[in-house]
Amino acid sequence: MTSAKVKNRSWEWVKSLLIAIILAFIIRAFFFTPIVVDGSSMEPTLQDQDRMIVTKIGEPNRFDIVVFHAPDGRDYIKRVIGLAGDRIEYKDDILYINGEAYEEPYLNEYKQKVIDRPLTNSFTLEETPVKSDLVPEGHIFVLGDNRRGSTDSRHIGAIPMEKVVGTTKIVYYPIKEIKIIGK
Repeated sequence: MTSAKVKNRSWEWVKSLLIAIILAFIIRAFFFTPIVVDGSSMEPTLQDQDRMIVTKIGEPNRFDIVVFHAPDGRDYIKRVIGLAGDRIEYKDDILYINGEAYEEPYLNEYKQKVIDRPLTNSFTLEETPVKSDLVPEGHIFVLGDNRRGSTDSRHIGAIPMEKVVGTTKIVYYPIKEIKIIGK
């Protein structure tokens, strides 16, 4: 093989590698990124150290699980309960959105274990840092599924949409726990 052919073949490999690196960067920066669950705030739905894929495409819907940049500088994983313009209230362990009661089947496992008091204490948006009767425009209201052990919108207020990294539904590690999270 001539020196020119070796050089050409090497250049082709370098170009392929560069294209792969650039594509990986673009995909991670704009479409998908991995995240590790840190803590118990989303139990029983998600466990500490679960690894998930975050989709950065589209707006979150009610009951989606989102990742966002919290005021303390960390990334939090929580469930969207209220969208902009919603009136949120918890009364007697029942979620009310705009005056309508909503089922939360993802909490059933925890609710069966709780006997000493409600899983979610009663509150209105006005009693949270939101200090309004409606979720503000351009914001979402989020709660952890582990309502007794979660720092969420009841403590840090509504989350600005520009702080939302994306939604997540796919647990890919640990292998025996691979699953797609439903609503």
